[in-house]
Amino acid sequence: MTQPARFPAFARALTPALALMAALLAVLIAGAPASARTIVDSAGRTVEVPNMVSRVFAAGPPASILVYALKPEALLGWPRALRREERPYIAEAYRDLPETGRLTGRGGEANLERVLALKPDLIIDFGSVRDTYADLADRVQAQTGIPYILINGRFDETASSLRLVGEALGVPERGEALARDAEETFAALDAALGAVPEAERPRVYLARGPDGLETGMKGSINTEIIERAGGRNVAEAPGQYGLVQASPEQVILADPDTIITWDRTFFEAVWSSPVWSGITAVREGRVYLSPTAPFGWIDRPPSLNRMMGLKWLAGLFYPELWTKDLREETRAFYRLWYHVELSDAELDTLLEWANGRAP
Repeated sequence: MTQPARFPAFARALTPALALMAALLAVLIAGAPASARTIVDSAGRTVEVPNMVSRVFAAGPPASILVYALKPEALLGWPRALRREERPYIAEAYRDLPETGRLTGRGGEANLERVLALKPDLIIDFGSVRDTYADLADRVQAQTGIPYILINGRFDETASSLRLVGEALGVPERGEALARDAEETFAALDAALGAVPEAERPRVYLARGPDGLETGMKGSINTEIIERAGGRNVAEAPGQYGLVQASPEQVILADPDTIITWDRTFFEAVWSSPVWSGITAVREGRVYLSPTAPFGWIDRPPSLNRMMGLKWLAGLFYPELWTKDLREETRAFYRLWYHVELSDAELDTLLEWANGRAP
């Protein structure tokens, strides 16, 4: 498998005017009353954060979900404006937040002017905490004077990340409540699936993109939900990580018995495609479409939204062991994490979507 180009960060020099703005902002901050506290972020960086954080710029889609779940009133905007089908699944007060663009991830626009204009108290990124991202956080913080914290987005770190950001945003009780819910879900999964031998676990392929040939290697943040839900990622090769472009021959050779995707084009085409027709998952009807409203259940982006996908996948992989009612789980999750009370019709849409009838 070949590694496609990735977009780990941005780097664009400040214009002279912007540099002046940044300098002025830094002066203002330096002259402000001392009302900051120290936070050690997931990358080990020590950052001074205001005691009162009421305006947050999310560096990318994963961070926007994190902030929305914990303290929606602090979120300054969505990296991408919500689509029509996504809007009912976000609390009404936050559906029309402006589009802000993103600082990290694919398509990062490096729009520091936009960041400064929004006057955030804090910038948060949620995902990788590798040196590349820590360097970016340091650089943006130095250029803008705005504190910037980096939070570990790994699935198993979900609870600790929620507690850390809950403290940073001044909502520790909310952080604790969500962290406990995540821990209870993980514990329930471990109890239900722990005795299933590795050899008996489903062999799963994550199909991304309209041709289904982009996927994530085992260990990737985009596919770690597969292993966490008790599956085996067939995209595995020593020393290879992250998103990759597979060939049809590689997928045929891997012959997964289960395919999951969030791409409707691929889902509709896979059943009649001669390329995919010989694969066990297609022959046996085990290709599943993930809902993506308001955020993808399994990915897109890899953030807290995966907690919902985890419950869904556990039921797909192990219907006899994970017997919880998906309807009730979905309703409870959206209420607790997304601040919305789903109507029966909205809930029906999500569940039909999960069965391949996307709106």
